Amino acid sequence: MVAPLHIYILTCGDQAKPVPELNLDPKRYVVHQTDVPSDPLDWLQSLPDLPDCLVADDQVWQQLLRPALMQLELMLPVVVLIGEPEIPVTAQPSNPNAVPVTGVGTYPGAVVHTTGNALPQIERVIQNAIQEFLRVPSLGHAPPTAAPLDKSSSLADSLSAQQHRLTEKLKARLGYLGVYYKRNPSNFLRHMSLEDRHALLDQLRVDYRKIVLAYFADNPKLNLNQLIDDFVDQAFMADISVAQIVEIHMELMDSLSKQLKLEGRSEEILLDYRLTLIDVIAHLCEMYRRSIPREL
Repeated sequence: MVAPLHIYILTCGDQAKPVPELNLDPKRYVVHQTDVPSDPLDWLQSLPDLPDCLVADDQVWQQLLRPALMQLELMLPVVVLIGEPEIPVTAQPSNPNAVPVTGVGTYPGAVVHTTGNALPQIERVIQNAIQEFLRVPSLGHAPPTAAPLDKSSSLADSLSAQQHRLTEKLKARLGYLGVYYKRNPSNFLRHMSLEDRHALLDQLRVDYRKIVLAYFADNPKLNLNQLIDDFVDQAFMADISVAQIVEIHMELMDSLSKQLKLEGRSEEILLDYRLTLIDVIAHLCEMYRRSIPREL
């Protein structure tokens, strides 16, 4: 059985309320709702496995968990529950109910959520935190605001190790969803510069031509499945549409048709390459289908 994601929920403080029963799929998540430990260092070190995501109110996070994690040089996804936002936000977040933690002592991957908005959609909140964590760049290339963390190679190693561990676990637990989390919208085709867009589409045309030429070739050295997987991965990460794949296919078929006419050969063979298009589109559609986070 594939291991589920382990979510640890800790709350305390004068304004904290008991967390209600969370509507999380038990096949995908194991929820550990625990009292706040008196010694968070000892608690973290005593856990049999690292948490896949921590959920805590702001008081627990600021006073206990963050100092302990920093002392242990341990990077993990974190959801911080607060009341009405009182911290300054330097940039408009993609999700208005979730903003990266700002200010002194920034912790990579920590996400702030207002309590009222977070609890009814806790699965989406957790997915958001994990997604943000997996997108945190290497601390060696972090922005100037994270300069204090850059000084510690141990923190960078921990971040890289936990991102890899969590990605592999997501791939096993949720199929392509682990890959989905790694996508960066800035790398989507529609957000690229005109020059980068042309370069990517030209590369996809070259790669697709290799697939077409290898599809019916009896050559064991040509790993067709790997060629298709690499092509689909590249298209998926750039959020390429099926229509664009069809367009690439038709452009190539038109080019091959002209070549066959010049050679005085029949174009009927090109009909067989519809199977190539169907195969590639099926792979891409399956990747998109399995990558969509499930709604509650």
